[in-house]
Amino acid sequence: MMPKNVKYVFKYKPLYVLESIYYIKDWLIKYIKTSNCKGFMLDSGAFTFMGNSKVKKGHNIDWQKYMINYADYINTHKIKLFFEMDMDNVIGYDNVKILRKELELRTKTKCIPVWHKDRGKEEFIKLCKNYDYIAIGGIVSKEITKKDYKYFKWFIDTAHDNNCQIHGLGFTPTRILHKYQFDSVDSTNWTGGQRYGRMYKVIGNRIYEIKTENKKTINKGYLLTQQHNLQEWIKFQKYMEKI
Repeated sequence: MMPKNVKYVFKYKPLYVLESIYYIKDWLIKYIKTSNCKGFMLDSGAFTFMGNSKVKKGHNIDWQKYMINYADYINTHKIKLFFEMDMDNVIGYDNVKILRKELELRTKTKCIPVWHKDRGKEEFIKLCKNYDYIAIGGIVSKEITKKDYKYFKWFIDTAHDNNCQIHGLGFTPTRILHKYQFDSVDSTNWTGGQRYGRMYKVIGNRIYEIKTENKKTINKGYLLTQQHNLQEWIKFQKYMEKI
């Protein structure tokens, strides 16, 4: 039986979806394959796995086995767009590249490499030359701070000059999003109704949080809140698709 809020996805039909393999459910695969979903991206979920598993710091995780399971899932469901396992600060970039190569051999498809600041400018250029899609990571973790946003234009232009699309991971500040020509971005803000009692509204070219007098009351009715938020973010998807 599907969760109660799932019916809203099938009813309102988001155009683009990103999900982690750690959280993905069969109903979402069904939606992607049977509805008018224009694009789907799959995240490896490696960091989520590390944070939520019973594996404690200092214990070994078999990332080779994790990568194989990830590749098998991609092959089984014919996923076209999927991110590499970008755990540079955990296993080192050299090992990330080894896992990336094996992932691509198993799936016979190029993944989406996720560039981090420590990889440097030249590595970004190299990835843009060798891949059709690249992502910028570290925005949510503040590895890339607001003062670094001024460099986004260079990254975006460099990617496009090499016929490479670019994704901003976790980058949806709608106040300034229009300044940058990312090909895609993602956000979990629409789920704020369930987690924080937040409600959103599209006004013009931005999404605003609606002030509520009693967030606890809103949170109790989170299914209705989620339904409302989902519709508003889909409106914003359609708006951004046109500009």
